[in-house]
Amino acid sequence: MAMHALTGFSLVGLLGFGYLSWDWAKPSLVADAPAEAGVEHPSAASPQPPHIIFILTDDQGYHDVGYHGSDIETPTLDRLAAEGVKLENYYIQPICTPSRSQLLTGRYQIHTGLQHSIIRPRQPNCLPLDQVTLPQKLQELGYSTHMVGKWHLGFYRKECLPTRRGFDTFLGSLTGNVDYYTYDNCDGPGVCGFDLHEGENVAWGLSGQYSTLLYAQRVSHILANHSPQRPLFLYVAFQAVHTPLQSPREYLYRYRTMGNVARRKYAAMVTCMDEAVRNITWALKRHGFYNNSVIIFSSDNGGQTFSGGSNWPLRGRKGTYWEGGVRGLGFVHSPLLKRKRRTSRALVHITDWYPTLVALAGGTASAADGLDGYDVWPAISEGRASPRTEILHNIDPLYNHARHGSLEGGFGIWNTAVQAAIRVGEWKLLTGDPGYGDWIPPQTLAAFPGSWWNLERMASARQAVWLFNISADPYEREDLAGQRPDVVRALLTRLVDYNRTAIPVRYPAENPRAHPDFNGGAWGPWASDEEEDEEEEEGRARSQSRGRRKKKCKICKLRSFFRKLNTRLMSHRI
Repeated sequence: MAMHALTGFSLVGLLGFGYLSWDWAKPSLVADAPAEAGVEHPSAASPQPPHIIFILTDDQGYHDVGYHGSDIETPTLDRLAAEGVKLENYYIQPICTPSRSQLLTGRYQIHTGLQHSIIRPRQPNCLPLDQVTLPQKLQELGYSTHMVGKWHLGFYRKECLPTRRGFDTFLGSLTGNVDYYTYDNCDGPGVCGFDLHEGENVAWGLSGQYSTLLYAQRVSHILANHSPQRPLFLYVAFQAVHTPLQSPREYLYRYRTMGNVARRKYAAMVTCMDEAVRNITWALKRHGFYNNSVIIFSSDNGGQTFSGGSNWPLRGRKGTYWEGGVRGLGFVHSPLLKRKRRTSRALVHITDWYPTLVALAGGTASAADGLDGYDVWPAISEGRASPRTEILHNIDPLYNHARHGSLEGGFGIWNTAVQAAIRVGEWKLLTGDPGYGDWIPPQTLAAFPGSWWNLERMASARQAVWLFNISADPYEREDLAGQRPDVVRALLTRLVDYNRTAIPVRYPAENPRAHPDFNGGAWGPWASDEEEDEEEEEGRARSQSRGRRKKKCKICKLRSFFRKLNTRLMSHRI
């Protein structure tokens, strides 16, 4: 049972924390100092196109929002979703980099070379530089573009940075996870560095501020200094609620009776993020943006159940292709919606935001531009049928091949040892190793007895193909692969079709030059254009003549060593 947030507070404490009122128009302690609370300055005319605010949370589980029956308090998200359109057939990717890359390019991973794992801090890799990103497209349409939060799309060259990929300003981290106060990130023992950047500079002076609060305050600052007459794109990629589990003490106090310590900290982080969203909404109203705005809320992947998250009653967790890993939290809130206060079952994927938002901005983007997404605004705003009928969740040829998979098991057309997942209509097919397929109930107790934990754990199945009717069985409890070989074969054929369009996987070895010690103690770009050209030349030389050896500097020898090490180790890490 969800706790009441105010239980145990003294009157003085309530006044100190500002929790006496949940007035929708007023800011909470996350916001800057209030002035003219809740008053939206009227505009002479409603500007066109609309202001776009995309809010992305990190590792928030499907069950971890109030309107999904959670024990975590999210009054802002609940209200925004209730007044807008809830997306209850919405899909994302199972880990960080893939979701972010597909959001900003509108392309599946097989079309960006990012099919495998994430971009690690020491890898010479980033979002393909030859692809036009969503903010770049919006800039062409006259938008002012700003990013606040987590990038995680590579930074080994300056050309990879957010400010070189379409954002006018950037405040946030470049790597996958940092300390919420110190902004330190370690990518292995002794490989640690500071990671908070403003623009293309290291923001040493902002250390010590909790990231969720800092990012909300930056959004308020952007809105206060921008004219509502010019269209605005705000990409707010919260670090919350990714590990490490850290929260201001006042939010932890609300959940002090929650037995599970990880869940308690996680819940506090979710509620703090919820209040940050509340204050962003308040700032939109205060500064005259709200009436012509579209607010999109999305999670980036399933919750990490070992770190307080919950995807119940869905199967699986972050990092898996079960529904618990790829079914997203999502809603759209906007005065511009034609049909509000409803739940949409239209099939939507994270790649769809690119063409949808470009169309809202007055531009055009379609499959002719190499996109895999669709314009789903009519489905969201008006309740029309979604143009999307299928989703390629992914094809990852580098992931550990399933022991029991084979070409024969795939009717001779697909090697079922390869990790892949696809949704076509109401059917979902998985091959290879989809990841841990457990149903994990909310961990509200301090510790589960072993018999409870093992109650619904899946034994290692001697199979490599699964088929589910997701419409009838959203929890993936009844495998129909044996009963419907015709459907299995049809979906395998679609995987073959998609695989023909895939580009080679780009997952290079880690580079020792990336160590923060070589960059003043901070994570940041380390490769110059000349070094990048050298890397590419080395690759061509190896492919043309494996027998010929090149003279190499000490750094180059280290690169060769890490490449060999990568073959055995790196493909197994997430």
